[in-house]
Amino acid sequence: MTFAAAPVRGAPRVAIIHYWLVGMRGGERVLERFLRLYPGADIFTHVVRPERLSDAIRAHTIRTTFIQKLPGAVKHYQKYLPLMPYALEELDLRGYDLVISSESGPAKGVIAAPDAFHLCYCHSPMRYLWDHYHPYKAKAGRLTRPLMPLLFHGLRQWDTTSAQRPDKIVANSAFIARRVRKAWGREADVVHPPVDVTLFGPTGTIRDQYLWVGQMTPYKRADLVVEAFNRLGLPLLMVGDGELSREIAARAGDNITIVDRLDFAGLRRAYAECKALLFPAEEDFGLVPVEANASGRPVVAYGRGGARETVVDGETGLFFEEQSVEALVDAVERLERWLPHFDPAAAMANARRFAPEVFDARIGGIVEQGLAGGFGRSQQPAPPRLTEA
Repeated sequence: MTFAAAPVRGAPRVAIIHYWLVGMRGGERVLERFLRLYPGADIFTHVVRPERLSDAIRAHTIRTTFIQKLPGAVKHYQKYLPLMPYALEELDLRGYDLVISSESGPAKGVIAAPDAFHLCYCHSPMRYLWDHYHPYKAKAGRLTRPLMPLLFHGLRQWDTTSAQRPDKIVANSAFIARRVRKAWGREADVVHPPVDVTLFGPTGTIRDQYLWVGQMTPYKRADLVVEAFNRLGLPLLMVGDGELSREIAARAGDNITIVDRLDFAGLRRAYAECKALLFPAEEDFGLVPVEANASGRPVVAYGRGGARETVVDGETGLFFEEQSVEALVDAVERLERWLPHFDPAAAMANARRFAPEVFDARIGGIVEQGLAGGFGRSQQPAPPRLTEA
């Protein structure tokens, strides 16, 4: 790891707590934007795999909790979830004026200095503790499943209690703000994640092929897409891998092409050339519909969760209201009839609502207000700038 640049004189000292750093997904893209806003920030996390991170993240000081040193933690970090509250509370954040916790796994439970401003940016309250608990339990191993009710009861209590520690909570969507209210009893502002829409754009070539992009885990509902397109017989490209990859591949008909991943140029082309993107999951926010709209293409989305905030029904895409094969087949058939009325320019204008500059302005304003409110000028010495990865 390289050391971060020294903070600008007079600027707040910033610590960013991110649950774990083992790959580049939506949460890590938001982290990159926080680092652009606060280039002198130090990062704290439970475990890190540097080889899987972007240069922008690796350029900063990354300090890990004691979870990193436990056997097999880098690959099996989630097995140490019951220890993570203790690990967070052991972090010494004296000397930091601004603490930003990036919450999806345990992050917000740190103990900030009394006069520091603690902002929690919530991607979601921990799914495995709350709304996805029963599906996770059903898929747990024989040894883990009997322990989950006891362990997770205590974790829920800690999760709710530690939710009182941040001075301000910001949710990535109104959907997540409602989850925050229900799980934690806190009100949250809404600031949508930044999407660099300038990286995407339309093309003059539209293929007769639908597109699905995501991780092949149960809640992403790749199974629903495969069954629907087996019935429809229409061409489909699926991009992604995960625990269900083999099962999905075994069920896919000849009209379905599956690839584990595409480089960025290939993904841009896939977005721009597809007939439409399929988005059957109930997501917290969901970047891929915004990226598809930024590419000038419509979205067929399940009408719950973050998609209600990113897709404009009848203008930038179409919703279906039930996660069933029949409902998705009907939505695709409706899209085929609706496509002549679709305006790519309207989709691209919709995507610009989520440009990074919008995120920067909203977060910057919240932080400025928080620091001006008497927080953020700790007199304690900062902890040593060491790396434990």
